[in-house]
Amino acid sequence: MIELHEASIVAPTHDGEVRVLEPTTLTLTEHRIALIGANGSGKSSLARLLNGLVLPTTGSVRVRAETDRWLDTAHDGGAVRQLVGFVFTNPATQLVMPTVIEDVALSLRRQHKRKVDRLAAARDALARFGLEALADRSVHTLSGGQQQLLAIASVLATEPAILVADEPTTLLDLRNSRQISELLLGLPQQLIVATHDLELAARCDRVLVVAGGRVVHDSAAPAPTSPAEAVEWYRERA
Repeated sequence: MIELHEASIVAPTHDGEVRVLEPTTLTLTEHRIALIGANGSGKSSLARLLNGLVLPTTGSVRVRAETDRWLDTAHDGGAVRQLVGFVFTNPATQLVMPTVIEDVALSLRRQHKRKVDRLAAARDALARFGLEALADRSVHTLSGGQQQLLAIASVLATEPAILVADEPTTLLDLRNSRQISELLLGLPQQLIVATHDLELAARCDRVLVVAGGRVVHDSAAPAPTSPAEAVEWYRERA
């Protein structure tokens, strides 16, 4: 579970400060949550608050660990990022090692101190996602769908409790987009996905519509509606 209390983002610019996200209070408990909105609406900024990639200018963002201890992104950043994994729009942002297996092994350096153990765990992770045949391939030779699948595998190899994905299907063709969507929706982890894919959003348990740096519609409140109705609300105003 993630809680935001009056969390805002103010960014400095050459012309002064710009408020990217208005003070926002949310409790995110549903298994699958979608953030939808136009480009520049603030949904990606909201997503990046959730694991401490961006810290709130005011207010707080807290994540509840399995022990019921609350972790604050501003003070417990490392622990929060172990609990909340993050997948970027462009997988190239995350793929930093020469080969597929080395990239997954890099994410496992905290869990496994010995290289041989990291590589074994990395192979297991690749097998779970059907990537074992690509283990020794250069990450630069993979297709866009394979790269995104590898980025997700690298994050999930560390077994986070929550996965935040920022527009994970935007750069993909229809077939790969559907593959990644099905993978994400089937995860046991809590999923929070910022997306332009309204079909994906409608299949989530809760939809938040973001516009002008604020949550303008929430399928969970104040009068609960279905995710599909929240998506239609957005369509009518887009």
